[in-house]
Amino acid sequence: MQNMVILGATGSIGASTLNVVANNPADFHVYGLVANTSVHNMLALCISHQPEYAHMVDERAAMELKSLLPSNCITQVTTGAEALNALVTDSRTDTVMAAIVGAAGLVPTFDAVKAGKRVLLANKEALVMSGELFMHTAKTSGAIVLPVDSEHNAIFQCLPTQVQAQLGYCDLAASGIAHILLTGSGGPFLNTDLTTLSAMTPTQACNHPNWSMGPKISVDSATMMNKGLEFIEARWLFNTQAEQLKVVIHPQSIIHSMVQYQDGSVIAQMGNPDMRTPIAHCMSYPQRIDAGVEPLDFFKVGQLSFCEPDFDRFPCLRLAMQACEQGQEATTVLNAANEVAVDAFLKGQLRFTDIANVNARCLELVQQTRLASIDDILQLDAQTRATAMSAIKALN
Repeated sequence: MQNMVILGATGSIGASTLNVVANNPADFHVYGLVANTSVHNMLALCISHQPEYAHMVDERAAMELKSLLPSNCITQVTTGAEALNALVTDSRTDTVMAAIVGAAGLVPTFDAVKAGKRVLLANKEALVMSGELFMHTAKTSGAIVLPVDSEHNAIFQCLPTQVQAQLGYCDLAASGIAHILLTGSGGPFLNTDLTTLSAMTPTQACNHPNWSMGPKISVDSATMMNKGLEFIEARWLFNTQAEQLKVVIHPQSIIHSMVQYQDGSVIAQMGNPDMRTPIAHCMSYPQRIDAGVEPLDFFKVGQLSFCEPDFDRFPCLRLAMQACEQGQEATTVLNAANEVAVDAFLKGQLRFTDIANVNARCLELVQQTRLASIDDILQLDAQTRATAMSAIKALN
């Protein structure tokens, strides 16, 4: 029985994780749930799952949740950074699902790694912002880091056992691996006329053809920044060189990623586009459990197609690849700028095509400085957010 803490419990990954828990009640116990402000969603989860702790990042939300919990509910409501740290580092916590979107998830995820926990990594920003420090800390503490993102989980499943056991420090070439092939659907604007992209609305950008996701990650999929962030994440997880990592557009989202070996073989992980599959894999690794997902029906799949990414259509993808080459400072800057730009777009304050312009402007100002701690990273993140806000004002 694993005691689980779920960071981002009221989001889509949190919901899928709790669904897998419900399908396997003898194997997992919900020890703690963490959310920001979604009081009524958290209330329903507390009543149905009876966790020992419910942590609300927002203090007012915590007070409201506490007042609403029925008297027969065992859950203790907490708030504040110290209480969150205590929850993820608690000796009774076995596994932490890290599914808080964006930079907000970095600190509690890093705390769990530092404490040597089994960390199921659905927050790609943790590696985008602090990849080198993150993986070094995991190695030092003995934490087990397992990738939940469908693409990275697919790559993980296609790797030899000895590589799986050495994430962050593996030698792909020595294991006979030529390339990692990171697949992406291309999002809702794969075939949209380039001249009309600037007029695309948040509703259109969030209308992903295959996946049901939150607004931020949906916009990132439309710009393919999501794939760019995954490119950076893959660099740190699998210790890749630039020439070992390729992006392949695959609109059907059936092949979640592939590993190409030096003998010409390609191993692909396939399945219906449902996040419960990679979540269940990480929760039970190295065993397999029921994810509640319908098996892939090859007679209904139809055609599988592939193409190279068009960087004129997806400039954010190119920016992410360039930032990955520049180093940790550049990827931290890119992530912060993109979060601000996407938020402005969702609020109707920025055109869709100007997301890339804001990101590019912030990357131009990157200075090579050593990021030796999480505090250094958070300081650079804050500085970049101010720069991005200024860039947005200049465009309006």
